[in-house]
Amino acid sequence: MPVGLLGRKVGMTQVYVESGELEVVTVIEAGPCPVLQLKTEDRDGYEAVQIGFGKKPRRLAARSERGRVANINGRVQKQKLEAGEELLPKADCEPPVYVREFRTEGEEHSCEVGQDLTVAVFAEQSCVDVIGTSKGRGFAGVMKRHNFQGQRATHGVKRVHRHGGSIGMSADPARVFKGTRMAGRYGGVQITVRNLKVVKADEGNNILLVRGAIPGPNGGMVIIRHTNKY
Repeated sequence: MPVGLLGRKVGMTQVYVESGELEVVTVIEAGPCPVLQLKTEDRDGYEAVQIGFGKKPRRLAARSERGRVANINGRVQKQKLEAGEELLPKADCEPPVYVREFRTEGEEHSCEVGQDLTVAVFAEQSCVDVIGTSKGRGFAGVMKRHNFQGQRATHGVKRVHRHGGSIGMSADPARVFKGTRMAGRYGGVQITVRNLKVVKADEGNNILLVRGAIPGPNGGMVIIRHTNKY
């Protein structure tokens, strides 16, 4: 099955595996993820499975978010019914907090609208890819952003101990090369960690344990997909 899962990073811990070794793992609350919509080539121009994660209170959900998962008898729906068009099936669930799509171009899957996907999709998977957003650190200097060692703290260095140093090229070529490492915005970008070993998939508690670290803070949303790197 090419479809993955959505989840929330809980934190890191250590567990003992069957061999008796101690593994450092990340705990992910993965699923259940209801299937919200099945995109098709004829109707949408591409094939994909749209799933959601989490439950948003209906009082905080916009009308468009409620209409994605349930029939709200909106104006557009009434117009389609009067025109004799067939309405798309709805998942009939609470509005999700996190919604993403998984492309299924030419790949077979057994998903249906309203179906709940659980960590069982990774029960026989040895490795997965995890996609998340790294911690945003704002505007950072070169020591924090690029691990520069800084200037000397000795004679001749005056209040520039954490500066990046010279960036110029003198008279030739008399410019600064593109990509020169300087201070700037650090973090807050999408990162994919590939080929993480699945240590345990607990379907009863909707918990997935993967070896190593994943991007983002505790509580951050992540995407878990099947890996193609072996």
